[in-house]
Order: sequence, then structure tokens, then C-alpha cells
Amino acid sequence: MSQEGYDKLVAELKQLELVELPQVRDAIAEARDKGDLSENFEYHAAKREQGRLLGRIRFMQRVLEHARVIDKSLLGSETVGLLSKVEMTNLTTNARMTYTIASPHEANLREGKISIKSPIAEALLGKKAGDVVEVRVPAGLVKLRIESVQLS
Repeated sequence: MSQEGYDKLVAELKQLELVELPQVRDAIAEARDKGDLSENFEYHAAKREQGRLLGRIRFMQRVLEHARVIDKSLLGSETVGLLSKVEMTNLTTNARMTYTIASPHEANLREGKISIKSPIAEALLGKKAGDVVEVRVPAGLVKLRIESVQLS
């Protein structure tokens, strides 16, 4: 994954551990003080939130434990690979689009980052500018021409 993605995950993990989890624990203690727990909605809601947070924290810890930060200087910029910014044209609709190939944990379509495990990224891997690829997507078969490849 990129250094930026790694740093984002570390920051989110710290936020969960140092801010949100203590807030939920306080809410549980406060609800517990109100008496009968069997009919205490606030207590049960806080316990559910605590379980959700703990699950998310464990997941993020595992991701970070196994993550490898990619040194961009070691990557080639001629062919499509992880962290490549690819500009392409859909030959059916003549629509131009630009995506950055990212790790699955960094993928975010709003930011123009697609997972390296997505059908489009898998079809683009190892290709160069000028190449035409056919990709099977849920909507059918799409032909894409790679216009440029840059290291993001």
C-alpha cells in the first residue's frame, strides 16, 4: 500500500482507540448506573457499538500488521501496476477516465482509486500507453484504450 494509505489507517486506528472507544465505555458505565440492564436500551446500544468498534480495531490492526508500504522509487512508470495513474478512453462511448490503481484497503471511487483486484485493474496490469484491453464488467464487455500511465 502507499505511505499515504498506511498513514491514514494508522490515524483512523488511533482515533478509534483513543477517542471513540473511551466514549463508548463511558456510555456503557453511564447506562449501567441507570439500573435494570435487561430493559436498558442505552446499555444494549452502547454494547453493540463497543462490539462494532472492537471488531473494526482488530481488523485494522491485522491489516497494518501485514501491510507493506511500497517505495515508489522502485516502481516502473512505463507499464500499469500498483500506484499507477492511468488515463484511458472507453472506445464504445469515447468517455475519458483516470484512475489510480490502489491496494484494496485504499480503493475509493470518489477519489479515483480502484482496487488492484478489480476487473478493470486486473486487465490493465502490465499494459502500456496505446494498448487496448477488453474488460468483462457486470455491464458487459468494455474496450479501453490506455492513453497514459504515470506514477501517482
